[in-house]
Amino acid sequence: MSAQPEQPRSAAPPTGDAQPVSDRVRVRRKRERGSYDRAVIDAILDEALIAHLGIADESGQPIVIPTLHARDGDVVYCHGSVASRTLRALAAGARVCLTVSLIDGLVLARSAMHHSANYRSAVLLGTARSVEEPAEKLAALRAVIEHIVPGRWGEIRPPSENELAATAVIAIPIEEASAKVRTGAPVDDEEDYALGAWAGVIPLGISTGAPEPDALLAPGIPLPPHVEGYRRPGAG
Repeated sequence: MSAQPEQPRSAAPPTGDAQPVSDRVRVRRKRERGSYDRAVIDAILDEALIAHLGIADESGQPIVIPTLHARDGDVVYCHGSVASRTLRALAAGARVCLTVSLIDGLVLARSAMHHSANYRSAVLLGTARSVEEPAEKLAALRAVIEHIVPGRWGEIRPPSENELAATAVIAIPIEEASAKVRTGAPVDDEEDYALGAWAGVIPLGISTGAPEPDALLAPGIPLPPHVEGYRRPGAG
């Protein structure tokens, strides 16, 4: 039988002395994977492309929608149509839960119940506010574009007044927040280490293919560096 590790190999990296600001965001299951360090939380928010917004509608039923987002300092901005009932509720001051997650690998164990994934996730709780001031709304939309493709904003047409009027932008403060991280190899029951099944991690990540130009692209427009060299933060 293989020698056993002295410590669980699924433990998250050290999280320092940061403590949750409320019990609402305290990690209770697998507490060793929890982190309340803003640097950890910010890095996950900045790498993730998609966030999920969760609220309760007028009847109390939960609603979760995917959205693009961007962090600017201590605030996360999200945008959508002014016709969206979810964004209208958020703009009116509804409590919100925002989550993002990154999958770094599939963890294959020797037993079915110890299969898992290596991941990084962040959860924010708070009250959203509607961004109405034109300069902040424009800055928020710029932050979203730059979060998706850094360097893009300077080469495109900014939103018109009509487009800004048709777009809802909400701001969520990063106050009640936590992260949860799993890294490392599978952790099997001691007696299962002698089994003949392969065990380990299949790494996962976002990769980019060759840019595909629009069929209506005007002749002579070169491929910009921010497109040619595009890669996501944390990509291998």
